[in-house]
Amino acid sequence: MKYNNLLIETANNMVQKGKGILAADESNPTCGKRFDSIGVESSFENRNEYRDMLFSAEGIEKYISGVIMFDETFRQTTTCDQKINFPEYLSSKGIIPGIKVDTGAKDLAGFKNEKITEGLDGLRERLVEYFNLGARFAKWRAVINIDDTLPSLGAIEANTHALARYAALCQENGIVPIVEPEVLMDGSHDINRCYEVSCQTLDILFDQLSRLNVMLEGIVLKPNMIISGLSCSNQASIDEVSNLTVKCFKEHVPDKVAGIAFLSGGQSSDIATEHLNAMNKNHSDLKWNLSFSYGRALQHNALNAWSGKNREDGQKKLMERAKNNSLATMGKF
Repeated sequence: MKYNNLLIETANNMVQKGKGILAADESNPTCGKRFDSIGVESSFENRNEYRDMLFSAEGIEKYISGVIMFDETFRQTTTCDQKINFPEYLSSKGIIPGIKVDTGAKDLAGFKNEKITEGLDGLRERLVEYFNLGARFAKWRAVINIDDTLPSLGAIEANTHALARYAALCQENGIVPIVEPEVLMDGSHDINRCYEVSCQTLDILFDQLSRLNVMLEGIVLKPNMIISGLSCSNQASIDEVSNLTVKCFKEHVPDKVAGIAFLSGGQSSDIATEHLNAMNKNHSDLKWNLSFSYGRALQHNALNAWSGKNREDGQKKLMERAKNNSLATMGKF
């Protein structure tokens, strides 16, 4: 493949020890909800200013290897006098620019309470443009609903096939695909049900990736942790989550995968860090680095501190969280 060396190098840099990925790819409606919580209007200018506050935090490149952006953000610039495009600005700091390319999860026809992620139409052409604008990795999120009977085999197969098609298109165009099959935390299921569904999903996912000739050394897996449902009465401990998550991945993720960058999936900032730290502290015999690709778990405190005007306060909170998660990738938090 034309881009093999670039893909492998980029993927390895994304999940290097001591660093992780900042997910700043919230759609405008989602960003609007976050801004509502702090009483700030979700205007084009305010969204630009907020992302600029995050990206320009001094020293952020010590802890952050890459940033996932939404299309609007990818085309915006720094708010300083020089007005540098964000992909160019991040690259100048040694941070890899990334782009969210799916168009969201929609109802899956014929399957009640299940979703399918869309966005494959026209994706090849969009990837060519994003590569030329500086993107070197992309993200596509598949949503797997879970309860006593869900997910159906049909929903898993449809979503993992879409992930594999997306991944193949990314690699064709020199862009590392973040492959994100998220088994949701929503529900009353226990940790064992999450383990069962996650193992099944990963098996089907890697079968689909193999069928579509996706090079595993040039992908980053962004999975959920094995965790109790949010409304489950028996919440698993830090060590239970750590041990069962590692067991799942050892048995169902091929060694060739470049690395694993967890999603936080609705966990609190502190708990997401503690889970990651326990995995790296208690398990030293892993074939891949375990890192993070957090959105809310990195941004929540920074957003509240910023509140539309306090740049330095927001940056301070972002740096605290980024440093803590950096330590967690080494089991030193």
